[in-house]
Amino acid sequence: MRKKKILLLKVLFLLFVFLIVGLLLFFGIKLFKSKREEKINIKDMYIASSMLTSDLYNLEYEKIDTIVRGNLVSVYDKEITNELNEEDLSIYYKVIYNDNEYLIKSDNLVDDKNMVVLEKEMYVRTPVSVYKSSDGVELVGLVDKGSKLDIIGFDKLLDDGNVSKYKVKYEELEGYVYQKYLVSSYDEAILNYDESGNYKIHLAREDIYGGGSAGNLDYYPYEKPHFEDNVMPSEVRSLYLNGGVLDNVDEYISLAKENNINAFVVDIKDSGAPSYASPVMQELSPTNYEHAINSFEYYQSVIKKLKDNGFYVIGRITTFKDHYFAQDHPEYAIVNSGNSALFSHNGSYWPSAYQRKVWEFNVKLAIEAVQEMGFNEIQFDYVRFPDRTYTLEENGTMNMRNNYNEEKAQAIQRFLMYACDEIHAVGAYVSVDVFGESAYTYVAAYGQYWPSISNVVDVISAMPYPDHFNAHDFGISEVVWTVPYKLMSTWGSYAAARQTEIATPAIVRTWIQTYDTIKSPYIVYDSNKVADQIKGLYDSGLNGGYMTWNSGSSLVKYRFIAPAFKKEY
Repeated sequence: MRKKKILLLKVLFLLFVFLIVGLLLFFGIKLFKSKREEKINIKDMYIASSMLTSDLYNLEYEKIDTIVRGNLVSVYDKEITNELNEEDLSIYYKVIYNDNEYLIKSDNLVDDKNMVVLEKEMYVRTPVSVYKSSDGVELVGLVDKGSKLDIIGFDKLLDDGNVSKYKVKYEELEGYVYQKYLVSSYDEAILNYDESGNYKIHLAREDIYGGGSAGNLDYYPYEKPHFEDNVMPSEVRSLYLNGGVLDNVDEYISLAKENNINAFVVDIKDSGAPSYASPVMQELSPTNYEHAINSFEYYQSVIKKLKDNGFYVIGRITTFKDHYFAQDHPEYAIVNSGNSALFSHNGSYWPSAYQRKVWEFNVKLAIEAVQEMGFNEIQFDYVRFPDRTYTLEENGTMNMRNNYNEEKAQAIQRFLMYACDEIHAVGAYVSVDVFGESAYTYVAAYGQYWPSISNVVDVISAMPYPDHFNAHDFGISEVVWTVPYKLMSTWGSYAAARQTEIATPAIVRTWIQTYDTIKSPYIVYDSNKVADQIKGLYDSGLNGGYMTWNSGSSLVKYRFIAPAFKKEY
């Protein structure tokens, strides 16, 4: 009996040992597998796609979500095939993202974040400027609408999966272009944006004065920026200051505060009168630098004082009328065809609006003014070709250096696209001055066409000075500058009509005449005449504000007309 008990105990002991060993083996294998899977999970990879997102699947191979390209995920280093669908030949990997497990196709995983953009080609929707580098403003070429670009890289990935700029190759040209001007198919690229039939309106306006055809311009909607740390007043009421009056800035500030003025337009560069000793000028136009009216530091202190007193400050740059830049760089200026001497128009030399180096100079100056001086907005004036020169050009008397065979209005619009891209990038708004004539339905001979400009910039500022019109324009029986309300309300209706012809019009903020008329009958423009202009504009719906044009920035004149600024319109 005792032996049987001992034998039974031995058997039980052996069974216990086998049980323990079995359990150890079971849990050991499971632990080994778990550790092995842990090692597989530590491989990090990036989501790649030819679109902004990639598809995510559940463990039954059903698409359940998307993930933005560029995201980092943990990947099980084991290929998986779809055993539930033999027709699906894709290779999958199991990934962990936001603590959840998904399946994703192998084509959408890369080890290098610089490889997450998979598109190989894109097409030009809007004629696009090509940049030399990803972070500079130098241009190396232009590619026309509908052209196919090979994608060979990108600058940076944005949070939504877009890139800022693609690195591209087109024939022998290589550089960077903004993504927003490209689309994925040729058919989409060659379409002209046509909301509510607007493009048909422009297409019908053919070239009649030498400035170009309206139908050859771009009307794709442009999103207007709103900078949280740089808020533009809904109505800007501004005095103009040239660079020579800044020693009296305190008096202008007092006048403005007492008379409902909330902004100043201050010259950065006027043709023949650069306002401060700019390092950009020192590098690219030494003659401008040598003729600077104010030192860099003094000018900087004046702009700071205006801003510290609560004013919105706009920096004015005369763009394609620049006597000194043309002297420094005759290779970029309009010249006489016969002897290549600089072409003089009304006593000034004109850099050509076709020349990209002229674009670069003005935009570099604008960026410097925003970053170093603190301007809220950059205003480009003389964004045009010389007026009244069509016959000279047609006769071959002048050479405008049209390297890309562009129409004048195309060059003007493309400059503004470029300028807006670069100035928006440093947090400032862009406005542009246009002749009052541009409110008509044709493309002006000097390249201004209201809808194409308003579509791109943030603010469009016409200069419909009453004494610049003919005596009985618009069929007005009186001499028009004697009846500024009637003139401005009529002219304003034309400008308001142009605003309806595009999807994303700019704010209209208009220059008003604050000097006495320069032709007979000579009229003193007092506060009533100034108020009549403002009321005429506002009554026509152009209520984005006004700016006072008085080339001398006369304190005496501003004080004389100040009652006009206090009125409610």
